[in-house]
Amino acid sequence: MDLALLRTFVTVHRAGSFTRAAALLGLSQPAVTSQIRTLERQLGRPLFLRQARGVTPTTIGDELAHKAAPHLDALVEITETGLDDGSSLRTLHLAGPPEFTAERALPALTGLIGEDGQGFALRASFGNAEETLEGLAAGHHDLAIGTARPRGALLTATALCDEEHVLVTSPRWAERIDTGRLRRDAAPALEHVPVVEVHESLPFVSRYWASVFDSCPAAPGTVVVPDLRAVLACVVMGAGLAVLPRYLCAHALQSGDVVTLHDPAVPPLRTYFLVVRTGTLAMPHIARAHEWLLRAAADWN
Repeated sequence: MDLALLRTFVTVHRAGSFTRAAALLGLSQPAVTSQIRTLERQLGRPLFLRQARGVTPTTIGDELAHKAAPHLDALVEITETGLDDGSSLRTLHLAGPPEFTAERALPALTGLIGEDGQGFALRASFGNAEETLEGLAAGHHDLAIGTARPRGALLTATALCDEEHVLVTSPRWAERIDTGRLRRDAAPALEHVPVVEVHESLPFVSRYWASVFDSCPAAPGTVVVPDLRAVLACVVMGAGLAVLPRYLCAHALQSGDVVTLHDPAVPPLRTYFLVVRTGTLAMPHIARAHEWLLRAAADWN
């Protein structure tokens, strides 16, 4: 069987459409369609169901992808590394949310590089959960950090750590809040406090309000900025309240730049997952980084 056909098939399976696969492979869409049809004729089975938006793999297609993808990834690794240059250097391509990746994952992995001094290079990119998993499935990344466990057999996820969320504001705003009312009925007591968030939908505040107060936040976002580190900076300067990961605001809490507004018996948690394409942990550099992050995460909870 022609390996080029299998490579095209795996790319379509990961991308979910002939159009996206063609862009990834540098081919025309008709060429991709033709290659998939050729492979289907050789196997005597349909591999995809064509839909208005992309394609869905058949059970045969899923089975073939599950068996073939790890071996194709290994072959790509061999060709990209080179057989005759004598170099043992491997490059790990990591993707994840900007704040967690920058504050936790990257420092841990650069510690691995510092320990060895050789044989390991690192490239990182940031993105939301959907973008990160799509990029991993398409082969753009080797290792991804996400907040959702992916479905299907092509990606394998391992729980990495839990992230505690805390409700914080500046001391100046805390002084304006009726503490007695805050203890009795917290949500109404906070209605007049501006909200700082990463998105107009208020994902962190809404999740906290639903989990702790069994209600929805009444105030819209006053400051919306797509980075939790910027959210913290705005809160420190008195922009309002925010819900932040404890690890991200721990120093600000210790220094008194921000204070907690509520201390629930069971704080809201968010789980991070370490995700790889199934079979790629056979590659030493991915396996080492995967193990190193899991070991580092034992001290993060």
